[in-house]
Amino acid sequence: MDKTIATPAEAVAAIPDGASVMIGGFGGSGAPLELIKALVERFKATGSPKNLTVVNNNTGNGKVGLAAMIELGMVSKMICSFPRSADPRAFTEAYLAGAIELELVPQGTLAERIRAGGAGIPAFYTPTSFGTDLAEGKPVDEFDGRKYVQERWLKADYALVKAELGDPHGNLTYRKAARNFGPLMCTAAAQTIVQVSHLVDAGTIDPEVVVTPGIFVNVVVEVANPAQEELLNRAEESWV
Repeated sequence: MDKTIATPAEAVAAIPDGASVMIGGFGGSGAPLELIKALVERFKATGSPKNLTVVNNNTGNGKVGLAAMIELGMVSKMICSFPRSADPRAFTEAYLAGAIELELVPQGTLAERIRAGGAGIPAFYTPTSFGTDLAEGKPVDEFDGRKYVQERWLKADYALVKAELGDPHGNLTYRKAARNFGPLMCTAAAQTIVQVSHLVDAGTIDPEVVVTPGIFVNVVVEVANPAQEELLNRAEESWV
């Protein structure tokens, strides 16, 4: 029942080439930077993992986090809703060079596809994107006189998530807006790896405030005082 691991490097050591990886966060809010950095450092040392399909709200900023993964060539496909951000140079250059594939998904649809994956719902209908290029090739049906586009569930091999409190069983709480895609991704991945700012004893977290039950979590690693993406970019830090 004890799912704790000592370091981020150990936590992500099993992620292989070609894996699909959901990464939590909305910009820097809730981004599991230490887990991402451990993946980056492993790639720089060994050349693996590469050819990853990454699901994230955006494509990262500057030269840290997801942007560093893209610039280093670790990511072959992005599934996201917002590929343009404050400093999207890494993704933009890779995309224009044909080095990375993009699947653009409206933000609400992205969240619902992940939720559906976790709930075991293979498809659903939404009016979002009807009549646009994003709906091309997708089934369309009519309900109560309105056209709806069929969207498929979204699942992944791994999820990398940042939480606030966690216990050895994997029960989690989140800090304010950092509770964005993380809880959904925990349910939709075959293996969920979580960095927590505070690891507490089992039974310490009130069951009434647990957001993600431990049944959805495989690995927990404590990262006290986690880095914040915006601050790293202001300091012009580079992981590449």
